[in-house]
Amino acid sequence: MTTPPFDPVTDEDIAIVSAQLGRPARDVVGIAARCVCGAPTVVSTKPRLSDGTPFPTFYYLCHPAATAAISQLEAEHVMNEYNDLLAEDEDLRTRYAAAHEAFLADRYSIEDIPEVHGISAGGMPVRVKCLHALAGHALAAGPGVNPIGDLALERATWSPNVCECPDYSAAE
Repeated sequence: MTTPPFDPVTDEDIAIVSAQLGRPARDVVGIAARCVCGAPTVVSTKPRLSDGTPFPTFYYLCHPAATAAISQLEAEHVMNEYNDLLAEDEDLRTRYAAAHEAFLADRYSIEDIPEVHGISAGGMPVRVKCLHALAGHALAAGPGVNPIGDLALERATWSPNVCECPDYSAAE
């Protein structure tokens, strides 16, 4: 297995992620996506937290503006629309299943946890449950890997190409 290509974690990254989350960052193994300014946008988290808890959400959206924009989509029940698309579109289902497999391969490259073996995130491969997880995966993997995450990012009021970061200098 190969390790997903993400940036190594620095102390500055951990300080920024902790500020973004409003709590100490836990068991971060990589920065999977960054804002255009360089601040973390998606972290990769160990599949088993240091307290022993299984953590299947390998790609975790941490950027506050991204999280708020995706939360707005969830509040508008966009997941229902995307579930309907999955039911109607065989090609979309096939690509979404492939996204599930890609997600699992990335997580397994770090550790395979028996309690969550075969379980990815966000409802993959058969439904849309959490747009935050799917958008995080889409940002980490790049366009074309997670079609539902891509749709959510296209529809969100936030863009990974425009910095909306606060000043994190106090977090460093």
